[in-house]
Amino acid sequence: MTSENKSPSTVTNGSSLEPLQVAAPRSKELYAQSRANAVAAASIADQLRGQEILVLDLTGVTSIVDFFVIVTGTSNRQMHAIADEVNRKLKREGGSRRLNIEGYRTEGNWILTDYGDVVLHVFTAEGRALYNLEQLWADAPRIDWKAEVVPATRIVKEDLPTAEVSAEVDP
Repeated sequence: MTSENKSPSTVTNGSSLEPLQVAAPRSKELYAQSRANAVAAASIADQLRGQEILVLDLTGVTSIVDFFVIVTGTSNRQMHAIADEVNRKLKREGGSRRLNIEGYRTEGNWILTDYGDVVLHVFTAEGRALYNLEQLWADAPRIDWKAEVVPATRIVKEDLPTAEVSAEVDP
């Protein structure tokens, strides 16, 4: 059976940079940028000790979004730190701009940050089990994001806001 005969939910692209299509075709460049942003978000969450990090490629499943990044946080403070740092890093590096954020101002179990092409979901363990997005989007291929991490996505001292860095510098 050729890939043309398969339904979109059964077609997988492995680790290639070829988007699976449900809607109008996207350019390889836009797909690659979206994928890089999703991998960067996962890497940042990992550096901030997020748990059970998962990147889903939704291009073959829905036309609404390209990637979900799903993370479990161990506290509200950590969840906020992950959402903040991903936003800061993607904005600074010319990636996606945040379009919307939900759950940030509450002590809830889920912070959702929408970048248009990538949606970051930061859950408590209880929230993740309750909403079970992995099962809901089970047709979406999982990306081996650790194999695609670019060293530039690492958080380094130079990335810290000026006030924090200047406090560490000797006069």
